[in-house]
Amino acid sequence: MLDPVLKAISFAARRHHGQMRKDGETPYVAHPFRVMTTVLREFGVADPDTLAAAVLHDTLEDTRTDHDDISAEFGPTVADHVALLTKDKRFPEEERERRYFEGLAAAPLAVRLVKIADTVDNLRDAREGAGNLAKTLKKAERLLSLYAGDERLARALAVLRDAMET
Repeated sequence: MLDPVLKAISFAARRHHGQMRKDGETPYVAHPFRVMTTVLREFGVADPDTLAAAVLHDTLEDTRTDHDDISAEFGPTVADHVALLTKDKRFPEEERERRYFEGLAAAPLAVRLVKIADTVDNLRDAREGAGNLAKTLKKAERLLSLYAGDERLARALAVLRDAMET
């Protein structure tokens, strides 16, 4: 059986094929790969389900993949984690954002770590001119306030604070 993380990398590469980052030059799939690398190297988390969710975190929102596809390939835990990292586009933006952050507030540790890593990568991209820095900083501030005091996230939040300042 293929390692679930390697399987997730291949899955994400196929599902995001042809998509580009906001700079118009970088293949989109570089983003989820970097998010997974941040979780592994900077946050020190090697759990295969968490790393798979990191690589797959945008597949529901940005591809034609659905929850059942991810569940069939990676199991219900990974699929549920990815779902918590996905905004429900059926709702108007204000309600969608409210529901999304309510879900993140109650999310398992793995989801919180992936969301922080996603925000760190988006901040780094925005600082390179590929994204809206002010909007990304606002989301980062919201995450900091949402997860303040959670000692399990201390390392990840320190990386986020550093990404906000540099």
